[in-house]
Amino acid sequence: MTDAHTHIWPVRVYYEDTDLAGIVYYANYLKFIERARTEYVREMGVDQTRLKSEQGVVFAVRRVEADYLTPAHFDDRLNVETTVVETTPARLVMKQDVKRGDTLCFTAVVTIFALTAEGRPTRLPADIRRHL
Repeated sequence: MTDAHTHIWPVRVYYEDTDLAGIVYYANYLKFIERARTEYVREMGVDQTRLKSEQGVVFAVRRVEADYLTPAHFDDRLNVETTVVETTPARLVMKQDVKRGDTLCFTAVVTIFALTAEGRPTRLPADIRRHL
């Protein structure tokens, strides 16, 4: 974590992440950013399993707006930078960049909603909103 606003999570590109050409398969960028969001929330002290069992709140992705800019390749070392750009009582909007050094390979804006375990919209818990 670099500061209160941007979280950085390192990724190594493995053979299984690539296509026949040795380039990161497009859908795997979504896995990279999902893992980075999970680690960001974990580093904020949020236990998502406990959040669900104790408060009945889960997170769901509502929208992903993505741009693939420069390919990443087998054995590249990447960083996923996650920044919260907007919050509402029930929604988070995060910007996530995947970089190889200073080169931007992939960028996405992800909208996440808080839901009850039954799938109904709900407010984000106050302690999570305070962290953001």
